Amino acid sequence: MFRMLVLLSLLWCNSYATAATLQSLSNADAVAGLKQALADGSAAAVAQLGRENGFLGNAKVKIPLPPTLQRVEGALRFAGMSKQADELVISMNHAAEAAVPEAKGLLSGAIKKMTVQDAKGILEGGDTAATDYFRRTTQAQLTQRFLPIVKKTTDRAGLATQYNNLAGRATQFGLVSKEQATIESYVTSKALDGLYLMIAEQEKAFRQNPLSATSDIVRKVFGLLK
Repeated sequence: MFRMLVLLSLLWCNSYATAATLQSLSNADAVAGLKQALADGSAAAVAQLGRENGFLGNAKVKIPLPPTLQRVEGALRFAGMSKQADELVISMNHAAEAAVPEAKGLLSGAIKKMTVQDAKGILEGGDTAATDYFRRTTQAQLTQRFLPIVKKTTDRAGLATQYNNLAGRATQFGLVSKEQATIESYVTSKALDGLYLMIAEQEKAFRQNPLSATSDIVRKVFGLLK
């Protein structure tokens, strides 16, 4: 019982200390530090994914065949369509790679619109609180930006039309989600998942090792959270 009381006391003290250090920050410093960290992190994520083989060369974000085609992939390959299946995977990943640079402006806009309350909430939140903010404020617009770019690329793949026809019919029976009803919506969804995943990794790095940041204000703000 005594040990439990000591543990709870330590946890409360740590929580209080974190809150106190955050309160010691001026609003200007808190917002400036967080905005700089998010600008650096989001730019790094876009740069990593928006380059050649940014998705294909990264197992964490590489886009596989959609579930609908995965279920018949063996049959496709048995029927001599291995090349088409492989080309579709390559095409999907290059489509995501081509779309990601579109995110830069919208992510920057979300940072500029951030309020003091947003900043404080993110600083006091979990390891991916900033990433969650990005997803909440940019996902709908990024989906609209990504779709036409992805469609232009995937239309060149021979299996795209076949997938869309197959998945379209399956959607009518509730077998395929709306996000997977067309190849372009599937790739767009996966591209966004990959983008937010890479932003989350950047955010965790800032939180875990603020000294690695290149900006003094970022090191100051995130250093108080350690």
